[in-house]
Amino acid sequence: MPSLIDIRRRIRSVKNTQQITKAMKMVAAAKLRRAQDRVIAARPYSAMMERMLANVAAAVSNLDSSERDPLLAVRPENRIQVILVTSDRGLAGSFNSNLIKGAQKFVAGHASAKIEFETVGRKGREFFKKRATITGETTGIKTPQVSDARAISERVAERYIKDEIDAVYLIYNEFKSVIAQQFMSKRVLPVELPEEQAGLDYIYEEPPQELLGTLLPRYIEGQIFRALLESTAAEHAARMTAMDAASSNASDVIDKLTLYMNRVRQASITKEIIEIVSGAAALE
Repeated sequence: MPSLIDIRRRIRSVKNTQQITKAMKMVAAAKLRRAQDRVIAARPYSAMMERMLANVAAAVSNLDSSERDPLLAVRPENRIQVILVTSDRGLAGSFNSNLIKGAQKFVAGHASAKIEFETVGRKGREFFKKRATITGETTGIKTPQVSDARAISERVAERYIKDEIDAVYLIYNEFKSVIAQQFMSKRVLPVELPEEQAGLDYIYEEPPQELLGTLLPRYIEGQIFRALLESTAAEHAARMTAMDAASSNASDVIDKLTLYMNRVRQASITKEIIEIVSGAAALE
């Protein structure tokens, strides 16, 4: 049976841990508020970009395949580039493990294809660096910027145009709410143009083909940037939830240890009383 001193030390240790988890929860909540605002602001831009692409694509739909933009070229998916967006740090519950499991299922589902990874975040890089081919990595992104997404999109687009890969997929967690994130696996290349918007007839100042060639890299860049924003918000939400659960568990542990300490102290006092009474009785 542990002594009272040992139990008090353990209670003190758990209380110190609880203070840390509460502080981490508050920090994650503050970061989540800013990240959530950026996600909400980015979603309308993404939707508008898709509508614009649909309208411009309708104007060039009569072109031959040889005249179309190389980012629209469809090939058998024998060489696939996966952009895996994870976090740099842990203590975020199942945030990273779900992504890694989803990426493994994706690899298993494309067993006949050669799959290479472009990792964003240390967790994904550390897991796949000895299990798969990593063609590029990005770490240390605290607040996603457009330049971060542009660097990634330019790398994968260049490989696609050079016919080094046949498809590009994004794997990330989409932010739904503070307690829910949705695993997403989305194809980025070849660009799948949205359906034509009925009832819209535009007069283009530039040739539609040139305009489409300008919009496609922006569209890919926007998709990657949105994935970074969604993943950042989902990470902060997962960390806040995990730290809240850790603080609650610490409270339960403290209550159990306190109850156990009181029982040990009561048993110790009872034992001392019995020894005193027995000694007094022996002297009579």
